[in-house]
Amino acid sequence: MSSFRSIPGTGDRGDDQFPDIKEITIPFNQALTIIIVATIVALLIKVFVIVYVCRLCRERLGRESSDSVCPETQSLTLNMDKFLNEMEKEKPIRFTSQQLRIATDNFTNLLGSGGFGTVYKGIFSNGTMVAVKVLHGDSDKRIEEQFMAEVSTIGRVHHVNLVRLYGFCFDLNLRALVYEYMVNGSLDKFLFGEDKKLGFQQLQAIAIGTAKGIAYLHEECQQRIIHYDIKPGNILLDANFLPKVADFGLAKLCNREKTHVTMTRGRGTPGYAAPELWMPYPITHKCDVYSFGMLLFEIIGKRRNLDTNLPESQEWFPRWVWKNTETENHVELMMVCGIEDMDRDTAERMMKTALWCIQYRPESRPLMSIVVKMLEGGVEIPAPSNPFEASSMEPNSNTSTSTDTSSCSESSSLLASSASIHATPVMKKYEIEMVTIY
Repeated sequence: MSSFRSIPGTGDRGDDQFPDIKEITIPFNQALTIIIVATIVALLIKVFVIVYVCRLCRERLGRESSDSVCPETQSLTLNMDKFLNEMEKEKPIRFTSQQLRIATDNFTNLLGSGGFGTVYKGIFSNGTMVAVKVLHGDSDKRIEEQFMAEVSTIGRVHHVNLVRLYGFCFDLNLRALVYEYMVNGSLDKFLFGEDKKLGFQQLQAIAIGTAKGIAYLHEECQQRIIHYDIKPGNILLDANFLPKVADFGLAKLCNREKTHVTMTRGRGTPGYAAPELWMPYPITHKCDVYSFGMLLFEIIGKRRNLDTNLPESQEWFPRWVWKNTETENHVELMMVCGIEDMDRDTAERMMKTALWCIQYRPESRPLMSIVVKMLEGGVEIPAPSNPFEASSMEPNSNTSTSTDTSSCSESSSLLASSASIHATPVMKKYEIEMVTIY
């Protein structure tokens, strides 16, 4: 067997063929470290490549997916987002006293004041104009009652003819309500002030819009809302003279199952408040109908219903209208009120509607939805009965304390001495009852 022969050392002939080679060696620990680092770097590079590729694929799939979504679906998504944002804005916002002080410049721009509060003009940082009503009263309890009345009623409903409540403040040192700002203020200054620039057709539109707002409160809300204080000062006008019912400080929610409401004290403004509001009788939403009738008279005449500076026959405008309607002679009235011939039919329709609204008996007054139709000319208006005849209603102590459904029968018994006469089909259809008092 042959064996390997070692390379000869110095002086051997092998030195000429093979030069002297020095052995290069690397310590084991250093070699292991190099291997581990190289492995980690390789893994990191691989992970980076995988992530990058996945991202490219995801973006490509996303583009393909968005391209495949139909425009209707995209529009639906955008509309839903907008809807949810708008719904969030619909809720009354609770402001701090500091926010309202900043918005109103520390309550320096006074718009007006009344028995329940002082109103200031304000503007928020986003440019929204507001009217801030600072509540005041003779007691904290009264302020709280008014605050809850307004927030619980107007705070939960929305209608084009109702002023919008943006929010409120109920801090220890400030109780306020924040409403949308109405550029043209209240209706009374256009009826009784020197600036009577509104034409008759504009006034008719204001009357119809106001009636629609009240009808919504009575007949379309989940819980019926009785305003109790309908008058020109509580009808606000926007930049286009669109009317909005305002000031719900006396308003009251009531279940539709309960036909009558018992009052603990009188409500409303004398001259506009229905007779039953000052008597110990059960109250219905028809008290607002009466107040609207009184408002309608003032819209027709562009004057206050009671004016002692006028001739005696014209002092009490509603009675003067009734006398002219009874005799079917409106010539003098039209001339005094400045109503032109082209508006005569509309004016007569408004007069008849107003006379029906102020009927002494609540049952004889039409629903506000019917009042709207009367004003718009959508229904025949029967000849109204005399709203100024004395009533035979006698006080009944039981009615001042009863709050259940028996109130309805008690109220009927109070009117037992009244006898209905023949009514037209139109009157029966629209819940108008004509009566004579014995």
